[in-house]
Amino acid sequence: MRDFPDAVFAPETVEVMSEALDASVSALPHPVTAGQVNQLAESILRTAQTGECDTTTLQRMALLELQLTARA
Repeated sequence: MRDFPDAVFAPETVEVMSEALDASVSALPHPVTAGQVNQLAESILRTAQTGECDTTTLQRMALLELQLTARA
């Protein structure tokens, strides 16, 4: 996973990010790889750093990024 040295999140935001990651992983067909989980987590971290704190938005952005990188 990439390094996020300046990432600081409130406990509520961490909870939202965790929910978004769980929902994102659950939306993927099995088997889910560690690489996919890492990509989802990185996307959620990046998006949350911009101030986004909606679970659904974080999930959708992560899944969209994963889909786009899979095609590249």
